[in-house]
Order: sequence, then structure tokens, then C-alpha cells
Amino acid sequence: MPPTPVVETDGQVLPSRSPLRGWTAVVSVTLGIFAIVTTEILPIGLLTSIGSSFTVSDGMAGLMMTMPGFLAAIAAPLVTVATARLDRRLMLCAFTLLLALANFLAAAAPDYWLVLISRVMVGITIGGFWSIGAGLAERLVPPASAGRATAVIFSAVPLGSVLGVPAGTLVGDLAGWRTAFTVMGVLTIAVLIMLFAFLPPLPPVRATRLSVLTGMLRNTGTRFALLLTFLVVLAHFGTYTYVTPFLEQITQADDTLITTFLLLYGAAGILGNFLAGTWAPRRPRTVSALAAGLIATATLLLPALGHGPTGALILLLLWGIAYGAVPVASQTTFSKAAPRTPEAASILFTASFQATISLGALTGGAVLDLTSPSLVMLLGGCTAALGVLVVGACSVGKPSGSS
Repeated sequence: MPPTPVVETDGQVLPSRSPLRGWTAVVSVTLGIFAIVTTEILPIGLLTSIGSSFTVSDGMAGLMMTMPGFLAAIAAPLVTVATARLDRRLMLCAFTLLLALANFLAAAAPDYWLVLISRVMVGITIGGFWSIGAGLAERLVPPASAGRATAVIFSAVPLGSVLGVPAGTLVGDLAGWRTAFTVMGVLTIAVLIMLFAFLPPLPPVRATRLSVLTGMLRNTGTRFALLLTFLVVLAHFGTYTYVTPFLEQITQADDTLITTFLLLYGAAGILGNFLAGTWAPRRPRTVSALAAGLIATATLLLPALGHGPTGALILLLLWGIAYGAVPVASQTTFSKAAPRTPEAASILFTASFQATISLGALTGGAVLDLTSPSLVMLLGGCTAALGVLVVGACSVGKPSGSS
């Protein structure tokens, strides 16, 4: 098969690329996002053990989830605009190096405040890498393959989300939470080598300005995507961040059983991601509503049915399927709202998603410290139910067949 022809964009001539080399670059970016997402949510399964190591409460330990989301929400628009004139390959490698250093710092931290500093570094990486990397597919492969390559890159978000917690919990259970961060640091270095080896020089060709982002907020579809993402992601991370304390205190599960539960949750999430990847491109609102409804069902029923392992496992499987669909459906909703500005849509998706992760972890931690894991689940379930109502309300009056 002949190499990809030279393409000229905004006066910049991009190098000729063979399809095989282009796809290795796509895989490298995908693995980079996978490492980022996994690092971000790694503390969820390790929350109790990390907190006990530094004698901090579960709610205080939840700051490890709050810090990256908050910083990523700020970094997504600011870093993209500030680095508009820099080579994208250089920026991706720099962010990946920062992620590796963050993981190694967390693994070696003698005090909790150093762990939080490492999480600030993670947040900057998330906002910068994701906002740049999400829009690179069309520059790495032939035009006919750009859509498929974009789907591959985006698949790293749900896959990292559903695999990161159980895998990190398993490593932490076997060798300690510091080992889990060390493993992620080594994996990130491997990704850095791949990016350096396989990505071509990528001079900036379409800078996103802040005016474009603010203009998108006047779009009704964008505002709907923001509201729906806020409610569903708030419900999920306000509860799932503290699922380990729930399983320990309410289900009375030991470490081995919790690890097994989270691994099965991850497997269910992969199924949800696959199903959403099939349906979300056509009906993203319907998929979002179904996901929100399943999350609401699982979290509302857990306090009543989660006292035994069987009930808890069934509801966690339902929850895993639901959340596996959320990032795919949310990103698709943003993309459909702004089809002519895909990079700007990715930035708003990243910023809103990450800001809500931060708020959800912070809110859930405050409720947990004041009340109980069961009330955390109930409040999260009510929030997810609001997401279903929002989809229903926004669908009233739409033409038949819309989604």
C-alpha cells in the first residue's frame, strides 16, 4: 500500500506517512491516554490503604481524585491556547514525562502533601495531553481512516476507566499501593519511548482560540452536553470514588473479595463501552439516558441490597456496564453539538468531564466524612436520576426519531 500523500494545511506541509507507521502513532497516543486515565483513577481502589498509611480520613484521601480533575479542567483550555505555536509531538512527550515523574513521586512520597503535589502534576498532564492528542487522528492516518483512528484514541478513556481501578487494586493488594504507582511510572516511560519513536513532527496547524470556546457555549447542544455530563459524572464519581469504603463497611468484604468485585466491574465496563461504541454515534442522548438510569438504579439499591456479596456484585456489574458507556456517549454528544470544531469540542469535553470528577470526589468525600457510605450512594443515585429527567425534558418537542 503506498504511503500517505503529503498534505498541506494552513501553509504547513505535513510529512508523508505510511499507513502502518500512522497506525503505530495512533496506538502510541491511545496508550498515552490510557496511562493518563489509569493514573488518574488509580487511587479509587487504593483509597483506604493510602489513607491509613498517612493516617488521613477516607474523605481527605479523596483529594487525590479532586486535585487532578480541578487542574485538568483549567489546563485543558489554557494549555491548548498557550502552546498553540509549539510542535504537538514535543508537547505530548513533555506531558508524558511529567506523568511518569508524578507516578514515581507518589510511590516514594513520605508525606501526604507530596502525594497531592503528584496529583497536581497528573491534572496538568490530563488537560494538556488529552486536549492535544484527541484531535491528532486526521494528521496520523489517511483521511479515509481518520474516523476509525479517532474512535481508537477515544476508546482509551472508558478502557482506562474500567480497567484502571481493578488492576491497580490487584497490584496494591498483592504488593502495596506504592508498587501500583511504581508500575504505572514504568508503563508511562514505555509510552514515552513509543511516542518519541513513532510520532512524526507535528507542527501546529489549527490553533484553537478562547473565542471559539466561548462561542460554543452559546450553542444549545453544547449547553445540553455540559449539563448532562455534569449530572452523570457527578453521580458516578461522587459514589464510585468511595466504593471501597462501602464494600468494607456495609458489605463486610475483605481485600480479596473487593479486588475480585472491581475486576468484574471492569469487565462489565468493557461490555458497556463496546455496546455504547455501537449505539452512541447514532443515538448519544438515548445511550446517556440509559447509562444514567442504570447508575441511578445501582447506587439507589446498593444500601438496601449491598449488605451481602451477591447483591453487591449484581449491582456493581450493572453499574460497570452503565459507566462504560458514559465517556463514549458524552464525547459523542459534544462532537455532534460542534461538528465543525472538533478540537474545541474535545477541550470542552475534557474540561467539563474533569471538573465534574473533581467536584464529585470532593462532594462525596465531604458527605462520607459527615455521614455514611450508604448516604453517599443514595445522593449519587438521585443525581443520576436527574440526568434521566434532563434527557427526557430536552427530548420533548423534538422531531420523531431524534436522539
